[in-house]
Amino acid sequence: MFSTSKKIFFLFFVVFVFSSVALAQDFSSPSFTVTNPVMFPGGYSTSPSFSLSGVMSQIAIGTSTAASQNLFGGFLYFPYVTTPTVSTTPGDGQVSLTWTSADAGLGWAVSGYTVGRSTISGGPYTYTNVGNVLSNTVTSLTNNTTYYFVIRVIDGLGNFIATSTQVSSTPVASTPPPSGGGGGGGGGGGGSSDTGVTFSGRAYPLSRVSILKDGQLALSTIAGPDSKFKASVMGLDEADYSFSLYSEDINKIRSSLFTFPVFITSGVTTEISGIFIAPTIAVDKSEVKRGDTINIFGQSSPESEIMININSEPEYFVKKQSDGDGVYLLTFDSALLELGKHTAKSKASVSGEVSSFSSTAGFIVGTKNVAYGPENCPVKADLNADCRINLVDFSIAAFWYRRTLSDTFKIIEASKLNGDNKIDLVDFSIMAYHWTG
Repeated sequence: MFSTSKKIFFLFFVVFVFSSVALAQDFSSPSFTVTNPVMFPGGYSTSPSFSLSGVMSQIAIGTSTAASQNLFGGFLYFPYVTTPTVSTTPGDGQVSLTWTSADAGLGWAVSGYTVGRSTISGGPYTYTNVGNVLSNTVTSLTNNTTYYFVIRVIDGLGNFIATSTQVSSTPVASTPPPSGGGGGGGGGGGGSSDTGVTFSGRAYPLSRVSILKDGQLALSTIAGPDSKFKASVMGLDEADYSFSLYSEDINKIRSSLFTFPVFITSGVTTEISGIFIAPTIAVDKSEVKRGDTINIFGQSSPESEIMININSEPEYFVKKQSDGDGVYLLTFDSALLELGKHTAKSKASVSGEVSSFSSTAGFIVGTKNVAYGPENCPVKADLNADCRINLVDFSIAAFWYRRTLSDTFKIIEASKLNGDNKIDLVDFSIMAYHWTG
């Protein structure tokens, strides 16, 4: 006779050697729950309603569908897509539309766009699939009639995954340009006073929004308590321009740069709507002792949903809500992270609008806590004296690329760049070396 211990060993031997592996297709029911399984790659199953919890390893994005389901997998991934910013330029019986590329990830991919058109604010819209392009001219319109447009983003399966804010434009008949020179507009040039561009969107409550034209500050405005702003740069010549916008939060932290290239038509005001400046982000420690908490904070539009991405292995995604002043705070447990360097970034969504990701905030998970102190301003490459070398500085330098420098900028170039009274690839290399983001 076998002893009790030998019987137990024999029982485990039979179970592990002769039992079969349950594949996904073995679980099929109109309604079922699978609790704490150990699953290996297998087939697929479908169900009108199911709950799955406690699996080992991650669950592939885009492979599970159900009419109604609950999925509990620890730190979840959040598929995202940014909403396009749209510009409108009216013409004779037509409106030209240009929009920014939608950025998607974690399960979503952009395959194209449709243009929605209506004569009624809010729709219903008539949609036209224009393909994977970033501009379209809508023709056969009636002059002096206001039209409303939206841009929808399509994924690879033809699903609508994002919709821009509504923009409007009124086509008008062509008129000959007035004789003589026109007056200058706010931050503009020497063109006609009705030739320019109007910007509108969201920043942070009561924050200053700066608008750069070809790398030079053209205009500043203050956002309202609801974070919305609207400003115009007029008196421009007909030409291609590169406009950039940024804002600064209550802690004097600057946002990442929002850039929009546009062609300005003489005698026409181009509208760029739906701008959503990315949140600011910062951390309270440059190094955090593993196991202690680190605060990740910033500012965005009030009462917006903030998705914070902590770049690690694996990545962590956490959602927070900004308060009435747009401020958000995440207290994160560093015990979840490996020792070494990490970064965090954030994006915001509110009322169907989704911003791009912020710039990154870096920190180290180590053996001690080091408070994030004031930065030492870089000696070189900081062209706008904000103690950072980023796209703002590159935009300023790009404006002067292969152009004769002004007397004012000659002084900046001599102290901050190569000192040869010109902007070329050597200067861009200097900025790239000193890049802070």
